[in-house]
Amino acid sequence: MNPNVEKLLKLPAYQRLIILLGVLALIVGLLVYLFYLPLQEEYGRLKAQNATLQVKVQEDTRIASNLPAFKAEYQKMEQQLESALSELPNDREIPTLLTSIASMAKDNGLEVLRFKPGKEVPKGFYAEVPVELKLVGSFHQVAMFYQAVSNLSRIVNIGNLNIAVSSGKSNENLLSVECLATTFRFLEDSTATGGKTPVKGAQR
Repeated sequence: MNPNVEKLLKLPAYQRLIILLGVLALIVGLLVYLFYLPLQEEYGRLKAQNATLQVKVQEDTRIASNLPAFKAEYQKMEQQLESALSELPNDREIPTLLTSIASMAKDNGLEVLRFKPGKEVPKGFYAEVPVELKLVGSFHQVAMFYQAVSNLSRIVNIGNLNIAVSSGKSNENLLSVECLATTFRFLEDSTATGGKTPVKGAQR
Protein backbone atom coordinates (compact mmCIF):
# COMPACT_ATOMS: atom_id res chain seq x y z
CA MET A 1 0.00 0.00 0.00
CA ASN A 2 1.16 3.51 -0.71
CA PRO A 3 2.88 5.04 2.35
CA ASN A 4 0.95 8.28 1.93
CA VAL A 5 -2.33 6.40 1.94
CA GLU A 6 -1.25 4.48 5.04
CA LYS A 7 -0.43 7.76 6.81
CA LEU A 8 -3.82 9.13 5.79
CA LEU A 9 -5.65 6.09 7.12
CA LYS A 10 -3.79 6.29 10.42
CA LEU A 11 -4.95 9.88 10.99
CA PRO A 12 -7.79 10.49 13.42
CA ALA A 13 -11.27 10.44 11.89
CA TYR A 14 -11.85 14.20 12.34
CA GLN A 15 -8.61 15.00 10.47
CA ARG A 16 -9.54 12.68 7.63
CA LEU A 17 -12.96 14.39 7.51
CA ILE A 18 -11.34 17.83 7.32
CA ILE A 19 -9.06 16.69 4.48
CA LEU A 20 -12.03 15.17 2.63
CA LEU A 21 -14.04 18.37 3.00
CA GLY A 22 -11.06 20.39 1.76
CA VAL A 23 -10.74 18.20 -1.32
CA LEU A 24 -14.46 18.48 -2.00
CA ALA A 25 -14.30 22.27 -1.57
CA LEU A 26 -11.42 22.43 -4.04
CA ILE A 27 -13.34 20.34 -6.57
CA VAL A 28 -16.46 22.49 -6.15
CA GLY A 29 -14.38 25.67 -6.50
CA LEU A 30 -12.84 24.42 -9.73
CA LEU A 31 -16.27 23.48 -11.11
CA VAL A 32 -17.63 26.93 -10.23
CA TYR A 33 -14.64 28.71 -11.77
CA LEU A 34 -14.44 26.59 -14.91
CA PHE A 35 -18.13 26.07 -15.68
CA TYR A 36 -20.60 27.99 -13.51
CA LEU A 37 -19.07 31.49 -13.74
CA PRO A 38 -18.65 31.41 -17.56
CA LEU A 39 -22.26 30.21 -17.87
CA GLN A 40 -23.41 33.06 -15.62
CA GLU A 41 -21.53 35.59 -17.75
CA GLU A 42 -23.05 34.15 -20.93
CA TYR A 43 -26.49 34.22 -19.32
CA GLY A 44 -26.06 37.88 -18.36
CA ARG A 45 -24.90 38.77 -21.87
CA LEU A 46 -27.84 36.96 -23.47
CA LYS A 47 -30.25 38.57 -21.02
CA ALA A 48 -28.96 42.07 -21.87
CA GLN A 49 -29.10 41.26 -25.59
CA ASN A 50 -32.67 40.03 -25.19
CA ALA A 51 -33.66 43.25 -23.41
CA THR A 52 -32.12 45.31 -26.23
CA LEU A 53 -33.96 43.26 -28.85
CA GLN A 54 -37.24 43.68 -26.97
CA VAL A 55 -36.78 47.46 -26.93
CA LYS A 56 -36.04 47.41 -30.67
CA VAL A 57 -39.09 45.23 -31.35
CA GLN A 58 -41.28 47.63 -29.36
CA GLU A 59 -39.86 50.61 -31.26
CA ASP A 60 -40.35 48.87 -34.62
CA THR A 61 -43.90 47.95 -33.61
CA ARG A 62 -44.62 51.57 -32.65
CA ILE A 63 -43.22 52.82 -35.97
CA ALA A 64 -45.19 50.21 -37.90
CA SER A 65 -48.41 51.17 -36.12
CA ASN A 66 -47.78 54.86 -36.92
CA LEU A 67 -46.68 54.23 -40.51
CA PRO A 68 -50.03 55.29 -42.06
CA ALA A 69 -49.89 58.57 -40.10
CA PHE A 70 -46.26 59.11 -41.18
CA LYS A 71 -47.20 58.50 -44.83
CA ALA A 72 -50.14 60.90 -44.60
CA GLU A 73 -47.93 63.58 -43.00
CA TYR A 74 -45.27 63.05 -45.69
CA GLN A 75 -47.84 63.42 -48.47
CA LYS A 76 -49.19 66.56 -46.79
CA MET A 77 -45.69 68.05 -46.62
CA GLU A 78 -45.12 67.20 -50.30
CA GLN A 79 -48.33 69.00 -51.23
CA GLN A 80 -47.33 72.02 -49.14
CA LEU A 81 -43.91 72.07 -50.83
CA GLU A 82 -45.49 71.88 -54.28
CA SER A 83 -47.86 74.69 -53.32
CA ALA A 84 -44.95 76.84 -52.08
CA LEU A 85 -42.88 76.13 -55.19
CA SER A 86 -45.83 77.05 -57.41
CA GLU A 87 -45.53 80.60 -56.04
CA LEU A 88 -41.89 80.80 -57.13
CA PRO A 89 -41.62 81.83 -60.78
CA ASN A 90 -39.13 80.07 -62.99
CA ASP A 91 -36.52 81.74 -65.15
CA ARG A 92 -38.87 82.32 -68.09
CA GLU A 93 -41.52 84.03 -65.95
CA ILE A 94 -39.25 86.59 -64.25
CA PRO A 95 -39.23 89.22 -67.05
CA THR A 96 -43.03 89.04 -67.33
CA LEU A 97 -43.43 89.36 -63.56
CA LEU A 98 -41.13 92.38 -63.37
CA THR A 99 -42.95 94.02 -66.26
CA SER A 100 -46.29 93.42 -64.55
CA ILE A 101 -45.03 95.17 -61.39
CA ALA A 102 -44.09 98.26 -63.39
CA SER A 103 -47.41 98.11 -65.24
CA MET A 104 -49.36 97.91 -61.98
CA ALA A 105 -47.61 101.04 -60.72
CA LYS A 106 -48.57 102.93 -63.88
CA ASP A 107 -52.11 101.49 -63.92
CA ASN A 108 -52.63 102.86 -60.41
CA GLY A 109 -51.57 106.34 -61.52
CA LEU A 110 -48.04 106.29 -60.11
CA GLU A 111 -45.13 107.88 -61.91
CA VAL A 112 -42.25 105.40 -62.15
CA LEU A 113 -39.00 107.33 -61.80
CA ARG A 114 -36.78 104.32 -61.23
CA PHE A 115 -37.16 100.66 -62.11
CA LYS A 116 -33.80 98.93 -61.69
CA PRO A 117 -33.57 95.12 -61.44
CA GLY A 118 -30.67 94.04 -59.24
CA LYS A 119 -28.39 91.03 -59.18
CA GLU A 120 -29.92 87.72 -58.14
CA VAL A 121 -28.98 86.40 -54.70
CA PRO A 122 -28.98 82.56 -54.47
CA LYS A 123 -30.62 81.22 -51.29
CA GLY A 124 -30.44 77.45 -51.63
CA PHE A 125 -33.16 76.11 -53.93
CA TYR A 126 -34.37 79.61 -54.83
CA ALA A 127 -32.86 83.01 -55.61
CA GLU A 128 -33.92 86.49 -54.59
CA VAL A 129 -34.57 88.85 -57.51
CA PRO A 130 -34.52 92.46 -56.20
CA VAL A 131 -35.84 95.49 -58.07
CA GLU A 132 -35.23 99.08 -56.95
CA LEU A 133 -38.31 101.27 -57.37
CA LYS A 134 -38.89 104.99 -57.06
CA LEU A 135 -42.53 105.99 -57.40
CA VAL A 136 -44.40 109.26 -57.09
CA GLY A 137 -48.13 109.54 -56.48
CA SER A 138 -50.86 110.14 -53.96
CA PHE A 139 -51.29 108.13 -50.80
CA HIS A 140 -54.29 106.37 -52.32
CA GLN A 141 -52.36 105.46 -55.47
CA VAL A 142 -49.45 104.06 -53.45
CA ALA A 143 -51.81 102.05 -51.25
CA MET A 144 -53.63 100.62 -54.28
CA PHE A 145 -50.30 99.64 -55.85
CA TYR A 146 -49.20 97.77 -52.71
CA GLN A 147 -52.60 96.07 -52.58
CA ALA A 148 -52.21 94.95 -56.20
CA VAL A 149 -48.73 93.57 -55.49
CA SER A 150 -49.97 91.61 -52.47
CA ASN A 151 -52.69 90.03 -54.64
CA LEU A 152 -50.20 88.63 -57.15
CA SER A 153 -50.13 84.85 -57.45
CA ARG A 154 -46.35 85.01 -57.21
CA ILE A 155 -44.43 86.06 -54.11
CA VAL A 156 -43.30 89.69 -54.13
CA ASN A 157 -42.05 91.33 -50.94
CA ILE A 158 -41.84 95.10 -50.55
CA GLY A 159 -39.12 96.33 -48.20
CA ASN A 160 -36.59 99.11 -47.52
CA LEU A 161 -39.35 101.72 -47.69
CA ASN A 162 -38.32 105.35 -47.80
CA ILE A 163 -41.27 107.76 -48.04
CA ALA A 164 -41.07 111.52 -48.46
CA VAL A 165 -43.64 114.20 -49.25
CA SER A 166 -43.24 116.14 -52.47
CA SER A 167 -45.36 118.75 -54.24
CA GLY A 168 -46.97 118.01 -57.57
CA LYS A 169 -47.61 120.35 -60.48
CA SER A 170 -50.93 121.43 -58.98
CA ASN A 171 -49.33 121.98 -55.57
CA GLU A 172 -50.98 118.83 -54.26
CA ASN A 173 -49.02 116.81 -51.75
CA LEU A 174 -47.64 113.66 -53.31
CA LEU A 175 -45.60 110.85 -51.87
CA SER A 176 -42.15 110.04 -53.19
CA VAL A 177 -41.60 106.36 -52.41
CA GLU A 178 -38.35 104.48 -52.75
CA CYS A 179 -38.50 100.76 -52.03
CA LEU A 180 -37.06 97.39 -52.90
CA ALA A 181 -39.44 94.90 -54.49
CA THR A 182 -38.09 91.38 -54.13
CA THR A 183 -39.45 88.36 -55.92
CA PHE A 184 -38.06 84.84 -55.82
CA ARG A 185 -37.03 82.49 -58.60
CA PHE A 186 -36.98 78.71 -58.24
CA LEU A 187 -33.55 77.31 -59.16
CA GLU A 188 -34.55 74.27 -61.19
CA ASP A 189 -31.00 72.91 -61.48
CA SER A 190 -30.12 73.47 -57.82
CA THR A 191 -29.48 70.48 -55.60
CA ALA A 192 -29.13 72.59 -52.47
CA THR A 193 -31.63 72.14 -49.67
CA GLY A 194 -30.54 74.96 -47.40
CA GLY A 195 -32.16 78.35 -47.00
CA LYS A 196 -35.62 79.30 -45.89
CA THR A 197 -38.72 79.36 -48.03
CA PRO A 198 -39.74 83.00 -48.51
CA VAL A 199 -42.99 84.17 -46.99
CA LYS A 200 -45.47 86.10 -49.07
CA GLY A 201 -46.31 89.63 -47.98
CA ALA A 202 -44.77 93.04 -47.53
CA GLN A 203 -41.83 93.45 -45.16
CA ARG A 204 -42.07 96.18 -42.59
